[in-house]
Amino acid sequence: MNAANASDSPEFPAGSATVLLQGAAGTLELVCATPEPALARAGVAVICHPHPLLGGGGTMTNKVVTTLDRCLLDLGLATVRFNFRGVGRSEGVHDHGIGETDDLIRIARWAQAQRPGDALWLAGFSFGSFVAMRAAATLDPAQLILIAPPAGRWDFGDVAPPRHPWLIVQGESDEVVDPAAVYAWAATLQPPPTVVRLPDTGHFFHRRLIELREALKAPLADRLPPLRTA
Repeated sequence: MNAANASDSPEFPAGSATVLLQGAAGTLELVCATPEPALARAGVAVICHPHPLLGGGGTMTNKVVTTLDRCLLDLGLATVRFNFRGVGRSEGVHDHGIGETDDLIRIARWAQAQRPGDALWLAGFSFGSFVAMRAAATLDPAQLILIAPPAGRWDFGDVAPPRHPWLIVQGESDEVVDPAAVYAWAATLQPPPTVVRLPDTGHFFHRRLIELREALKAPLADRLPPLRTA
């Protein structure tokens, strides 16, 4: 499938496959995956990558994003990673979180239409956390996951916290996002998030991806959607 074949309503694939979805600014490039049938739960997670213009691997192949994707698949959720507009095969230009939020909403609503009855989870890393939290006000996800949210670098002041459970994972030695700013911001919000602090961990989780995966799995284990019925 190429950009010319982008569809308003492609089918959600079985297994793992690239999907091209028509968005407001043109084609959006997605990678969708489904878990092993025996593990499958009635849930789908949409995952947002870090800032595409600031270095550090701002695409859907970022290693933190793919670690999160693998973790959620292991927990039984279907997953959707995607490139923000202007990245990879996604068309358009970077829009400072505004258009990216619109694209996330478009993708999430497509996934919900393709998988009716599934609980919607949203997740993001760094800038992707900002986009995921902005979209949560519209999408009302059953679970929100923020990894190294850039509080203090991006304005979270007007972004309402979600109604349902949410999780923040933050490295204590983050050289990009100030951990103290993240903790201070989280402490002001109701309902409060679950905050997991990883010691001796920088922004990009170098050599700490296994610890990140375990830090995600433990608090999410009691929040999983029910198993799919045959």
